[in-house]
Amino acid sequence: MNDTHEILALAAANQRRAHEILRELELREAWQAIGARAEVVGSLRTGLLMKHLDIDLHIYSPAPLRPADSFAAAARVAEKPGIRRMEYGNLLDAEDCCLEWHAQYEDRDGRRWQIDLIHMAENSPWAGYFERVADRIAAVLTPETREAILRLKYETPDGAKIPGIAYYKAVLADGVRSHAEFTAWLQEHPVEGIVTWIP
Repeated sequence: MNDTHEILALAAANQRRAHEILRELELREAWQAIGARAEVVGSLRTGLLMKHLDIDLHIYSPAPLRPADSFAAAARVAEKPGIRRMEYGNLLDAEDCCLEWHAQYEDRDGRRWQIDLIHMAENSPWAGYFERVADRIAAVLTPETREAILRLKYETPDGAKIPGIAYYKAVLADGVRSHAEFTAWLQEHPVEGIVTWIP
């Protein structure tokens, strides 16, 4: 699939399906039930969701963050049809300052989605940061850079673990346009830890 129209159509279809899944799984409601607030971040927020099917939510609770509350919300998610796996990580004492949930969801078409639920306190140093990054990326996109990013994502081999921020920085900051250029760029700019670039 090299046709620009087809790539844009696939991205739009996946974007629509992701919002449907948000509603079907009642992801926001699961966290609202414990007094938390869930915000969409990542490629779904930027409008740059492509063939790597993922939904990223950052979830905020009043401090102190309690794992028991996080488990209560995650249990509501785990009960939903199609949820095949849930993984938990406690990173409260790490740079991330969060509790992590990673769910695997199989939709009605048999496609597997990764759902990342990052739970942090409202006073976390990262609170609101990735929303601002995503909104800024969306604001500076042009039709040409949007297509370039989606095409690079499409051309990335299945299974490759490349964070979205790498594509955005390569295209928007460094003018990368081809898959070969992107491969070379990744070698020169290894992605490690939390990337704090914003356009």
